[in-house]
Amino acid sequence: MDGASLNITQDLIQKLKEIIPQVFTEDKIDITRLQTILGDSFTADAERYGLSWAGKSEAYKVLQTPTTATLIPNPDQSIDWDNAENVFIEGENLEVLKVLQKSYYGKVKMIYIDPPYNTGNDSFIYPDKFSETKEEYLKRIGDKDDDGFMMKEGLFRKNNKENGQFHSNWLNMMLPRLFLARNLLKDDGVIFVSIDDNEQANLKLLMDEIFGEENFVACFIWQKIHSTKNDAKYVSDNHEYVLLYAKAKEICTVNLLPRTQKMNERYQNPDNDPRGAWASGDLVANEERSSGYFEIKSPTTGKTFNVPLGKHWVYSESNLNDMIKDNRIWFGKDGNAFPRLKRYLTEVQQGKKVDTILMSEIAGNNQEAKREANRILQANIFDTPKPVKLIKLIQQLAVNKKEDIILDFFAGSGTTAQAVMELNEEDGGKRKYICVQLPEKIEETNEGYKAGYKTISDISKARIEKVIEKIKKERDGKIELEKYQNLGFRKYALASSNFKIWRGDVVENEEDLIKQMELFTTPQKEGKESEN
Repeated sequence: MDGASLNITQDLIQKLKEIIPQVFTEDKIDITRLQTILGDSFTADAERYGLSWAGKSEAYKVLQTPTTATLIPNPDQSIDWDNAENVFIEGENLEVLKVLQKSYYGKVKMIYIDPPYNTGNDSFIYPDKFSETKEEYLKRIGDKDDDGFMMKEGLFRKNNKENGQFHSNWLNMMLPRLFLARNLLKDDGVIFVSIDDNEQANLKLLMDEIFGEENFVACFIWQKIHSTKNDAKYVSDNHEYVLLYAKAKEICTVNLLPRTQKMNERYQNPDNDPRGAWASGDLVANEERSSGYFEIKSPTTGKTFNVPLGKHWVYSESNLNDMIKDNRIWFGKDGNAFPRLKRYLTEVQQGKKVDTILMSEIAGNNQEAKREANRILQANIFDTPKPVKLIKLIQQLAVNKKEDIILDFFAGSGTTAQAVMELNEEDGGKRKYICVQLPEKIEETNEGYKAGYKTISDISKARIEKVIEKIKKERDGKIELEKYQNLGFRKYALASSNFKIWRGDVVENEEDLIKQMELFTTPQKEGKESEN
């Protein structure tokens, strides 16, 4: 047992061996053979369309390096540990995504993330020092102060616009995370990514590269503010974007949204038709057809009707007369009105296609989201959280089975977990969430710090706990609990490996070898519990 996460490079090589074993020679890929097999589909030109930036190859190396980190269970910080199916993980999300590769590879139905937008004021982890060793990098992402909080000095780098690699640093941060996220998706899984104009263009090209441009589904425009900002310097910026990609577009589905009350209002049943509510539709087409010109008669009054010259009935004479006998044609309450087709509510599409413009009325807005978070957390902490409505909406679009897994590895204020639990309560679903949040230290001037929260992950976890408490109160005496979701969650924390790592690189002589052998009398590190 090496204690390492899935080796991404070896995983891809194994898949190539399964598909095209003939391109391998002595366990290496023979580029000439590959080119021969692929023919015109293969290109080795130096100049071609694509997204390139400083540090891209190094970002792939960060992705390809397995981790020996692990997740330490925290039952005392969880709710209903023994029965819980939801997961909350505190830790740096790149390492967490690597750890999750073995257990959740190909099992996640939907991913939603709201990453840093690269506004020039963001602090996030990115490999900006490509000369550093793996040990230096691991130390940097594990740097903590005396109280155990991750330090901005070692962990976070503020990506100022004056930085010569401003966009490159953001792309270096996003590339490995998106690549690993794709691995976790089911074959029919999808990913939604929120973004604004700072990086939307670059994100689109990056996701084209990772997911394949053929798997692009939509770019939604979300109305984040529903009123004009007259104090804006140039224009009132009222929207953000949500990019939607599928792992395999040909087998993924985008569900219909539920029909609205407004859509159903025009369906009535004035004649007490046993088939239920209906709305009238036109029976006449705007073109001339020789066989489409004939008289029909009202069954109650005997009055006859025909189409005007230059038009025709949409049904043949025999079919139309059969429909009249079946009470599918409406001649008005008195039987003297021009005939119209009865379209029954039960026969129309039971839902509506989602528009690429998500208005705040159905998807919420920033102001609403801020009020939601403040009300639950009892503090004004986040300026621009995402509304629960938005995350519920995209779940309805993406998730068919009500027990699917939903992942958010930029959990922030914990909106995704709340949206999953609330939607489950509404429709009896048992969807499960995995939320990952870095324990980023909160500034002492922040309202969250004054409210007693020390890190962003503290806030994420607290919101989940408070939502669970709220739902339990609302359930009291109203529903049969066994029919609904288990609200509990298991909390884990990212930590170094529970096992000793063999250091072949430090063995230079017999004495070094003996020392390494003595260290491995037992493989586990001292003080590690069996649960870990």
